[in-house]
Amino acid sequence: MLQSRLFSKTLRDAPKDEETANAKLLVRAGYVDKLMAGAYSYMPLGVRVLKKIEQVVREEMDAMGGQEVLMPMLHPKANWQATGGWDSIDVLFKIKSRTEKEYALGQSEEEVVTPLVMSRIQTYKDLPVAVYQIHWKFRDELRAKSGLLRGREFFMKDMYSFHESQEDFDRFYGVAKQAYLKVFERLGLVAKVTEASGGSFSEKISYEFMVLTDAGEDDILYCDACEFCVNAEIAKQKEKDACPKCGPPNGEARPKGGKGSLTKARASEVGNVFDLGQKYGKDFDLAFMDREGKRQYPVMGCYGIGISRLMGVLAEKFHDESGLLWPHAVAPFDVHLLRLGSTSAKAAADEQGTSSSPKASTVAKALADETEGHSTGSEVYQDLQAAGLTVLYDERAVSAGQKFADADLIGIPWRAILSPKTGDKIEVKRRGSDDVKLVSVSEFVKMLVS
Repeated sequence: MLQSRLFSKTLRDAPKDEETANAKLLVRAGYVDKLMAGAYSYMPLGVRVLKKIEQVVREEMDAMGGQEVLMPMLHPKANWQATGGWDSIDVLFKIKSRTEKEYALGQSEEEVVTPLVMSRIQTYKDLPVAVYQIHWKFRDELRAKSGLLRGREFFMKDMYSFHESQEDFDRFYGVAKQAYLKVFERLGLVAKVTEASGGSFSEKISYEFMVLTDAGEDDILYCDACEFCVNAEIAKQKEKDACPKCGPPNGEARPKGGKGSLTKARASEVGNVFDLGQKYGKDFDLAFMDREGKRQYPVMGCYGIGISRLMGVLAEKFHDESGLLWPHAVAPFDVHLLRLGSTSAKAAADEQGTSSSPKASTVAKALADETEGHSTGSEVYQDLQAAGLTVLYDERAVSAGQKFADADLIGIPWRAILSPKTGDKIEVKRRGSDDVKLVSVSEFVKMLVS
Protein backbone atom coordinates (compact mmCIF):
# COMPACT_ATOMS: atom_id res chain seq x y z
CA MET A 1 0.00 0.00 0.00
CA LEU A 2 1.31 3.42 -0.97
CA GLN A 3 0.75 5.84 1.87
CA SER A 4 -0.03 8.66 -0.54
CA ARG A 5 -3.04 6.61 -1.69
CA LEU A 6 -4.19 5.63 1.79
CA PHE A 7 -7.74 6.89 2.28
CA SER A 8 -7.32 7.67 5.97
CA LYS A 9 -4.98 10.43 7.15
CA THR A 10 -3.34 11.11 10.49
CA LEU A 11 -4.47 13.99 12.68
CA ARG A 12 -2.18 16.32 14.61
CA ASP A 13 -4.50 16.70 17.61
CA ALA A 14 -6.63 14.24 19.52
CA PRO A 15 -10.43 14.66 19.44
CA LYS A 16 -11.56 16.88 22.29
CA ASP A 17 -14.53 14.68 23.19
CA GLU A 18 -12.46 11.52 23.74
CA GLU A 19 -10.89 10.67 27.09
CA THR A 20 -9.34 7.20 26.76
CA ALA A 21 -6.07 6.43 25.02
CA ASN A 22 -7.63 3.98 22.57
CA ALA A 23 -10.19 6.52 21.39
CA LYS A 24 -7.65 9.31 20.97
CA LEU A 25 -4.97 7.26 19.25
CA LEU A 26 -7.18 5.21 16.96
CA VAL A 27 -8.85 8.37 15.65
CA ARG A 28 -5.60 10.34 15.35
CA ALA A 29 -3.79 7.50 13.58
CA GLY A 30 -6.62 7.03 11.08
CA TYR A 31 -7.90 3.64 12.22
CA VAL A 32 -11.44 4.71 13.10
CA ASP A 33 -13.75 7.67 12.67
CA LYS A 34 -16.41 8.51 15.24
CA LEU A 35 -19.92 8.82 13.82
CA MET A 36 -21.57 9.30 17.20
CA ALA A 37 -21.18 8.09 20.77
CA GLY A 38 -20.79 4.32 20.67
CA ALA A 39 -20.58 3.98 16.87
CA TYR A 40 -17.41 4.17 14.76
CA SER A 41 -16.48 3.76 11.11
CA TYR A 42 -13.46 1.52 10.60
CA MET A 43 -11.00 2.98 8.14
CA PRO A 44 -8.70 0.85 5.92
CA LEU A 45 -6.04 0.51 8.62
CA GLY A 46 -8.68 -0.30 11.22
CA VAL A 47 -10.32 -2.93 9.05
CA ARG A 48 -6.97 -4.68 8.63
CA VAL A 49 -6.48 -4.84 12.42
CA LEU A 50 -10.06 -5.98 12.98
CA LYS A 51 -9.67 -8.79 10.43
CA LYS A 52 -6.38 -9.90 12.00
CA ILE A 53 -8.07 -10.25 15.41
CA GLU A 54 -11.06 -11.93 13.81
CA GLN A 55 -8.87 -14.51 12.09
CA VAL A 56 -7.02 -15.45 15.28
CA VAL A 57 -10.35 -15.98 17.02
CA ARG A 58 -11.75 -17.96 14.08
CA GLU A 59 -8.75 -20.28 13.97
CA GLU A 60 -9.02 -21.14 17.67
CA MET A 61 -12.80 -21.63 17.54
CA ASP A 62 -12.40 -23.97 14.57
CA ALA A 63 -9.61 -25.84 16.35
CA MET A 64 -11.86 -26.59 19.34
CA GLY A 65 -14.64 -27.92 17.14
CA GLY A 66 -16.81 -24.85 16.61
CA GLN A 67 -18.64 -24.49 13.29
CA GLU A 68 -19.10 -21.03 11.85
CA VAL A 69 -22.55 -19.76 10.90
CA LEU A 70 -23.97 -16.30 10.22
CA MET A 71 -27.30 -15.39 11.81
CA PRO A 72 -29.61 -12.41 11.26
CA MET A 73 -29.11 -9.23 13.22
CA LEU A 74 -32.86 -8.49 12.96
CA HIS A 75 -34.91 -10.74 15.26
CA PRO A 76 -38.68 -11.23 15.52
CA LYS A 77 -40.33 -10.03 18.71
CA ALA A 78 -41.93 -13.43 19.32
CA ASN A 79 -38.59 -15.13 19.92
CA TRP A 80 -37.65 -12.61 22.59
CA GLN A 81 -41.09 -12.86 24.18
CA ALA A 82 -40.67 -16.63 24.42
CA THR A 83 -37.57 -16.21 26.60
CA GLY A 84 -38.80 -13.20 28.56
CA GLY A 85 -36.03 -11.03 27.17
CA TRP A 86 -38.34 -8.58 25.39
CA ASP A 87 -39.45 -7.05 28.68
CA SER A 88 -36.51 -7.87 30.96
CA ILE A 89 -33.41 -6.83 28.98
CA ASP A 90 -33.07 -3.06 29.17
CA VAL A 91 -30.29 -2.75 26.59
CA LEU A 92 -32.34 -4.36 23.83
CA PHE A 93 -32.88 -2.12 20.80
CA LYS A 94 -36.51 -2.44 19.66
CA ILE A 95 -37.84 -1.21 16.32
CA LYS A 96 -41.25 -1.19 14.64
CA SER A 97 -41.74 -1.62 10.91
CA ARG A 98 -44.31 0.05 8.66
CA THR A 99 -46.36 -3.15 8.95
CA GLU A 100 -46.65 -2.52 12.71
CA LYS A 101 -44.59 -5.63 13.44
CA GLU A 102 -41.88 -5.26 16.07
CA TYR A 103 -38.32 -6.52 15.97
CA ALA A 104 -35.16 -6.51 18.06
CA LEU A 105 -31.62 -5.80 16.97
CA GLY A 106 -29.49 -8.68 18.18
CA GLN A 107 -27.55 -8.01 21.40
CA SER A 108 -27.03 -11.77 21.76
CA GLU A 109 -28.25 -14.76 19.76
CA GLU A 110 -29.81 -17.30 22.17
CA GLU A 111 -33.27 -16.46 20.81
CA VAL A 112 -32.15 -17.30 17.28
CA VAL A 113 -29.57 -20.05 17.74
CA THR A 114 -31.71 -22.27 19.99
CA PRO A 115 -34.47 -22.98 17.42
CA LEU A 116 -31.86 -22.99 14.63
CA VAL A 117 -29.79 -25.77 16.22
CA MET A 118 -32.50 -27.74 18.01
CA SER A 119 -34.54 -28.11 14.81
CA ARG A 120 -31.64 -30.29 13.65
CA ILE A 121 -31.13 -32.28 16.86
CA GLN A 122 -33.21 -35.45 17.32
CA THR A 123 -31.31 -37.60 19.83
CA TYR A 124 -28.33 -37.51 22.21
CA LYS A 125 -26.26 -38.96 19.38
CA ASP A 126 -26.48 -35.56 17.62
CA LEU A 127 -24.81 -33.85 20.61
CA PRO A 128 -22.63 -32.03 21.50
CA VAL A 129 -22.84 -29.25 18.93
CA ALA A 130 -21.06 -25.87 19.00
CA VAL A 131 -21.76 -23.13 16.48
CA TYR A 132 -20.38 -19.59 16.41
CA GLN A 133 -20.58 -16.42 14.42
CA ILE A 134 -18.55 -13.24 14.08
CA HIS A 135 -21.02 -10.45 13.54
CA TRP A 136 -22.25 -7.04 14.63
CA LYS A 137 -24.19 -6.61 17.86
CA PHE A 138 -26.27 -3.75 19.23
CA ARG A 139 -26.88 -2.65 22.81
CA ASP A 140 -28.76 0.42 23.99
CA GLU A 141 -26.05 1.61 26.37
CA LEU A 142 -27.04 4.65 28.41
CA ARG A 143 -23.40 5.78 28.53
CA ALA A 144 -21.44 4.67 25.50
CA LYS A 145 -17.88 5.64 26.41
CA SER A 146 -14.21 4.68 26.39
CA GLY A 147 -13.89 4.49 22.64
CA LEU A 148 -14.19 0.92 21.41
CA LEU A 149 -14.46 -0.48 24.93
CA ARG A 150 -18.16 0.28 25.37
CA GLY A 151 -20.22 0.86 22.26
CA ARG A 152 -23.81 0.70 21.09
CA GLU A 153 -22.66 -1.13 17.97
CA PHE A 154 -19.76 -3.57 18.16
CA PHE A 155 -18.15 -6.54 16.43
CA MET A 156 -18.25 -9.80 18.38
CA LYS A 157 -17.68 -13.54 18.25
CA ASP A 158 -20.39 -15.47 20.03
CA MET A 159 -20.46 -19.26 20.26
CA TYR A 160 -23.24 -21.49 21.60
CA SER A 161 -22.81 -25.10 22.66
CA PHE A 162 -25.48 -27.76 23.24
CA HIS A 163 -24.94 -30.78 25.50
CA GLU A 164 -26.83 -33.81 26.78
CA SER A 165 -25.60 -33.32 30.35
CA GLN A 166 -24.04 -30.88 32.78
CA GLU A 167 -20.94 -33.06 32.88
CA ASP A 168 -20.43 -32.74 29.14
CA PHE A 169 -20.90 -28.98 29.35
CA ASP A 170 -18.28 -28.80 32.13
CA ARG A 171 -15.87 -30.78 29.95
CA PHE A 172 -16.45 -28.46 27.01
CA TYR A 173 -16.02 -25.37 29.16
CA GLY A 174 -12.52 -26.56 30.06
CA VAL A 175 -11.73 -26.83 26.35
CA ALA A 176 -13.20 -23.37 25.69
CA LYS A 177 -11.23 -21.84 28.55
CA GLN A 178 -7.93 -23.04 27.12
CA ALA A 179 -8.92 -21.90 23.61
CA TYR A 180 -9.75 -18.45 24.95
CA LEU A 181 -6.46 -18.18 26.80
CA LYS A 182 -4.65 -19.18 23.61
CA VAL A 183 -6.49 -16.48 21.64
CA PHE A 184 -5.40 -13.78 24.06
CA GLU A 185 -1.86 -15.13 24.24
CA ARG A 186 -1.59 -15.02 20.43
CA LEU A 187 -2.73 -11.39 20.56
CA GLY A 188 -0.05 -10.52 23.09
CA LEU A 189 -2.42 -10.20 26.06
CA VAL A 190 -2.49 -11.84 29.48
CA ALA A 191 -6.10 -12.47 30.48
CA LYS A 192 -7.29 -13.46 33.94
CA VAL A 193 -10.27 -15.79 34.30
CA THR A 194 -12.64 -14.04 36.68
CA GLU A 195 -15.73 -15.29 38.47
CA ALA A 196 -18.74 -13.01 38.12
CA SER A 197 -22.51 -13.17 38.36
CA GLY A 198 -24.42 -14.35 35.30
CA GLY A 199 -26.29 -11.06 35.04
CA SER A 200 -29.30 -11.03 32.72
CA PHE A 201 -28.08 -14.18 30.96
CA SER A 202 -28.11 -16.63 33.85
CA GLU A 203 -28.47 -16.92 37.61
CA LYS A 204 -25.37 -19.11 37.70
CA ILE A 205 -21.78 -17.97 38.08
CA SER A 206 -20.24 -16.87 34.79
CA TYR A 207 -16.60 -16.50 33.87
CA GLU A 208 -15.08 -13.36 32.41
CA PHE A 209 -11.69 -13.01 30.79
CA MET A 210 -10.21 -9.74 32.00
CA VAL A 211 -7.18 -7.76 30.83
CA LEU A 212 -5.64 -5.25 33.23
CA THR A 213 -6.01 -1.68 31.97
CA ASP A 214 -6.73 1.68 33.60
CA ALA A 215 -9.44 2.25 30.99
CA GLY A 216 -11.35 -0.82 32.18
CA GLU A 217 -14.84 -0.71 33.64
CA ASP A 218 -14.44 -3.37 36.36
CA ASP A 219 -12.40 -3.83 39.52
CA ILE A 220 -10.98 -7.31 40.07
CA LEU A 221 -9.09 -9.06 42.85
CA TYR A 222 -6.41 -11.44 41.63
CA CYS A 223 -3.82 -13.64 43.30
CA ASP A 224 -0.13 -12.93 42.79
CA ALA A 225 0.75 -16.64 43.09
CA CYS A 226 -2.02 -18.62 41.36
CA GLU A 227 -4.80 -18.15 38.83
CA PHE A 228 -7.51 -17.15 41.33
CA CYS A 229 -9.38 -14.04 40.23
CA VAL A 230 -12.78 -12.61 41.10
CA ASN A 231 -14.84 -9.56 40.26
CA ALA A 232 -14.54 -7.23 43.25
CA GLU A 233 -18.33 -6.52 43.27
CA ILE A 234 -19.24 -10.10 44.26
CA ALA A 235 -16.09 -10.97 46.20
CA LYS A 236 -16.11 -12.03 49.84
CA GLN A 237 -12.46 -11.02 50.07
CA LYS A 238 -10.79 -7.64 49.97
CA GLU A 239 -7.43 -6.36 48.77
CA LYS A 240 -4.38 -7.86 50.56
CA ASP A 241 -6.41 -10.77 51.95
CA ALA A 242 -4.88 -14.23 51.63
CA CYS A 243 -5.89 -16.01 48.45
CA PRO A 244 -8.77 -18.42 49.17
CA LYS A 245 -7.33 -20.91 46.70
CA CYS A 246 -3.65 -21.08 47.60
CA GLY A 247 -3.31 -18.91 50.71
CA PRO A 248 -3.19 -20.11 54.35
CA PRO A 249 -6.52 -21.05 56.00
CA ASN A 250 -8.25 -19.23 58.84
CA GLY A 251 -6.21 -16.05 58.51
CA GLU A 252 -2.95 -17.73 59.47
CA ALA A 253 0.32 -16.06 58.56
CA ARG A 254 1.65 -16.79 55.08
CA PRO A 255 4.14 -19.66 55.19
CA LYS A 256 7.75 -19.19 54.19
CA GLY A 257 8.10 -19.49 50.46
CA GLY A 258 5.09 -17.30 49.93
CA LYS A 259 1.53 -18.13 49.14
CA GLY A 260 -0.68 -15.67 47.37
CA SER A 261 -2.36 -12.50 48.50
CA LEU A 262 -4.98 -10.53 46.58
CA THR A 263 -4.27 -7.43 44.54
CA LYS A 264 -6.96 -5.05 43.32
CA ALA A 265 -6.76 -3.73 39.78
CA ARG A 266 -8.86 -2.10 37.08
CA ALA A 267 -9.61 -4.38 34.13
CA SER A 268 -11.57 -4.64 30.90
CA GLU A 269 -13.59 -7.67 29.91
CA VAL A 270 -12.51 -9.18 26.58
CA GLY A 271 -14.38 -12.48 26.73
CA ASN A 272 -16.93 -14.41 28.75
CA VAL A 273 -18.63 -17.76 29.17
CA PHE A 274 -22.10 -18.37 30.60
CA ASP A 275 -23.63 -21.63 31.76
CA LEU A 276 -27.17 -21.18 30.42
CA GLY A 277 -28.46 -24.45 31.86
CA GLN A 278 -31.66 -25.75 30.23
CA LYS A 279 -33.43 -22.38 30.14
CA TYR A 280 -33.60 -21.81 26.39
CA GLY A 281 -34.59 -25.34 25.45
CA LYS A 282 -37.42 -25.08 27.98
CA ASP A 283 -38.45 -21.61 26.80
CA PHE A 284 -38.93 -22.89 23.25
CA ASP A 285 -39.94 -26.41 24.36
CA LEU A 286 -37.26 -27.88 22.11
CA ALA A 287 -35.88 -31.18 23.34
CA PHE A 288 -34.01 -34.29 22.22
CA MET A 289 -34.41 -37.98 23.04
CA ASP A 290 -31.93 -39.01 25.74
CA ARG A 291 -30.25 -42.41 26.27
CA GLU A 292 -33.37 -43.75 28.00
CA GLY A 293 -35.70 -42.63 25.22
CA LYS A 294 -37.10 -39.69 27.18
CA ARG A 295 -37.45 -36.04 26.11
CA GLN A 296 -34.62 -33.97 27.54
CA TYR A 297 -33.73 -30.32 27.22
CA PRO A 298 -30.14 -29.51 26.25
CA VAL A 299 -27.66 -27.89 28.62
CA MET A 300 -26.37 -24.83 26.80
CA GLY A 301 -23.33 -22.60 27.04
CA CYS A 302 -22.68 -19.14 25.61
CA TYR A 303 -19.14 -17.92 24.85
CA GLY A 304 -18.34 -14.37 23.75
CA ILE A 305 -15.25 -12.50 22.59
CA GLY A 306 -15.46 -8.81 21.73
CA ILE A 307 -13.48 -8.37 18.50
CA SER A 308 -13.77 -4.58 18.29
CA ARG A 309 -13.39 -4.30 22.08
CA LEU A 310 -10.14 -6.27 21.79
CA MET A 311 -8.89 -3.70 19.28
CA GLY A 312 -9.54 -0.99 21.85
CA VAL A 313 -7.90 -2.97 24.66
CA LEU A 314 -4.84 -3.63 22.51
CA ALA A 315 -4.55 0.11 21.81
CA GLU A 316 -4.81 0.79 25.55
CA LYS A 317 -2.13 -1.76 26.40
CA PHE A 318 0.31 -1.12 23.57
CA HIS A 319 1.08 2.56 23.12
CA ASP A 320 3.54 5.20 24.27
CA GLU A 321 3.65 8.97 24.17
CA SER A 322 4.27 8.91 20.41
CA GLY A 323 1.53 6.55 19.32
CA LEU A 324 0.51 2.92 18.94
CA LEU A 325 2.74 -0.15 19.24
CA TRP A 326 0.77 -2.99 17.65
CA PRO A 327 1.80 -6.59 18.38
CA HIS A 328 2.81 -8.26 15.14
CA ALA A 329 -0.20 -10.61 15.20
CA VAL A 330 -2.68 -7.73 14.74
CA ALA A 331 -0.62 -4.99 13.05
CA PRO A 332 -2.11 -3.66 9.79
CA PHE A 333 1.24 -4.17 8.03
CA ASP A 334 4.49 -5.94 8.83
CA VAL A 335 6.73 -3.10 7.71
CA HIS A 336 6.46 0.66 7.37
CA LEU A 337 8.89 1.63 4.59
CA LEU A 338 9.94 5.30 4.58
CA ARG A 339 11.70 6.94 1.67
CA LEU A 340 13.72 9.98 2.76
CA GLY A 341 15.98 12.53 1.11
CA SER A 342 15.95 15.24 -1.51
CA THR A 343 15.34 12.69 -4.24
CA SER A 344 11.82 12.02 -2.97
CA ALA A 345 11.09 15.75 -2.98
CA LYS A 346 12.38 15.97 -6.55
CA ALA A 347 10.19 13.08 -7.64
CA ALA A 348 7.16 14.72 -6.07
CA ALA A 349 7.94 18.04 -7.76
CA ASP A 350 8.23 16.28 -11.10
CA GLU A 351 4.83 14.67 -10.54
CA GLN A 352 3.13 17.94 -9.73
CA GLY A 353 4.73 19.74 -12.62
CA THR A 354 4.35 17.23 -15.43
CA SER A 355 1.34 15.05 -14.70
CA SER A 356 -1.78 15.38 -16.79
CA SER A 357 -3.37 12.51 -14.83
CA PRO A 358 -2.55 13.20 -11.16
CA LYS A 359 -3.58 9.86 -9.68
CA ALA A 360 -1.86 7.73 -12.30
CA SER A 361 1.23 9.92 -12.24
CA THR A 362 1.46 9.81 -8.45
CA VAL A 363 1.63 6.03 -8.43
CA ALA A 364 4.01 5.75 -11.36
CA LYS A 365 6.47 8.38 -10.28
CA ALA A 366 6.35 7.46 -6.61
CA LEU A 367 7.80 4.12 -7.62
CA ALA A 368 10.34 5.61 -10.02
CA ASP A 369 14.11 5.34 -9.46
CA GLU A 370 15.26 8.24 -7.33
CA THR A 371 18.94 8.21 -8.15
CA GLU A 372 21.68 5.90 -9.30
CA GLY A 373 24.00 4.03 -6.94
CA HIS A 374 21.57 2.89 -4.26
CA SER A 375 18.44 0.79 -3.86
CA THR A 376 15.26 2.51 -4.99
CA GLY A 377 12.04 2.66 -3.06
CA SER A 378 10.18 0.69 -5.69
CA GLU A 379 12.79 -2.11 -5.61
CA VAL A 380 12.73 -2.46 -1.83
CA TYR A 381 8.94 -2.21 -1.73
CA GLN A 382 8.60 -4.94 -4.33
CA ASP A 383 11.28 -7.15 -2.79
CA LEU A 384 9.66 -7.05 0.64
CA GLN A 385 6.28 -7.91 -0.81
CA ALA A 386 7.79 -10.70 -2.89
CA ALA A 387 9.12 -12.19 0.36
CA GLY A 388 5.56 -12.39 1.67
CA LEU A 389 5.64 -9.28 3.87
CA THR A 390 2.91 -6.67 3.94
CA VAL A 391 4.25 -3.13 3.52
CA LEU A 392 2.95 0.40 3.94
CA TYR A 393 5.27 2.48 1.72
CA ASP A 394 5.55 6.16 2.65
CA GLU A 395 6.71 7.77 -0.59
CA ARG A 396 4.98 11.08 0.13
CA ALA A 397 6.69 14.40 -0.54
CA VAL A 398 6.64 15.54 3.08
CA SER A 399 9.36 16.20 5.62
CA ALA A 400 11.29 13.41 7.31
CA GLY A 401 9.97 14.64 10.65
CA GLN A 402 6.38 14.20 9.55
CA LYS A 403 7.10 10.73 8.22
CA PHE A 404 8.72 9.69 11.50
CA ALA A 405 5.85 11.15 13.53
CA ASP A 406 3.22 9.43 11.41
CA ALA A 407 5.10 6.13 11.56
CA ASP A 408 5.25 6.29 15.36
CA LEU A 409 1.57 7.22 15.58
CA ILE A 410 0.41 4.42 13.25
CA GLY A 411 2.51 1.91 15.18
CA ILE A 412 3.52 -0.73 12.61
CA PRO A 413 6.03 -3.14 14.26
CA TRP A 414 9.01 -2.50 11.93
CA ARG A 415 10.21 0.71 10.31
CA ALA A 416 12.59 0.56 7.38
CA ILE A 417 14.26 3.74 6.09
CA LEU A 418 15.64 4.19 2.62
CA SER A 419 17.68 7.29 1.75
CA PRO A 420 20.74 8.31 -0.27
CA LYS A 421 22.79 7.76 2.92
CA THR A 422 21.80 4.11 3.25
CA GLY A 423 23.18 3.15 -0.16
CA ASP A 424 22.07 -0.32 -1.18
CA LYS A 425 20.92 -1.12 2.36
CA ILE A 426 18.08 -0.04 4.60
CA GLU A 427 18.03 1.26 8.15
CA VAL A 428 15.64 -0.81 10.25
CA LYS A 429 14.19 -0.25 13.69
CA ARG A 430 11.51 -1.95 15.73
CA ARG A 431 8.73 0.34 16.93
CA GLY A 432 9.40 1.29 20.53
CA SER A 433 13.07 0.31 20.42
CA ASP A 434 16.16 2.51 20.08
CA ASP A 435 18.18 -0.25 18.42
CA VAL A 436 18.87 0.76 14.80
CA LYS A 437 20.53 -1.55 12.27
CA LEU A 438 21.80 -1.04 8.74
CA VAL A 439 21.09 -4.22 6.83
CA SER A 440 20.46 -5.52 3.34
CA VAL A 441 16.91 -6.24 2.27
CA SER A 442 17.60 -9.99 2.33
CA GLU A 443 18.99 -9.75 5.88
CA PHE A 444 15.92 -7.82 6.97
CA VAL A 445 13.62 -10.42 5.45
CA LYS A 446 15.43 -13.17 7.35
CA MET A 447 14.99 -11.21 10.58
CA LEU A 448 11.24 -11.09 10.09
CA VAL A 449 10.43 -14.51 8.65
CA SER A 450 12.80 -16.64 10.73
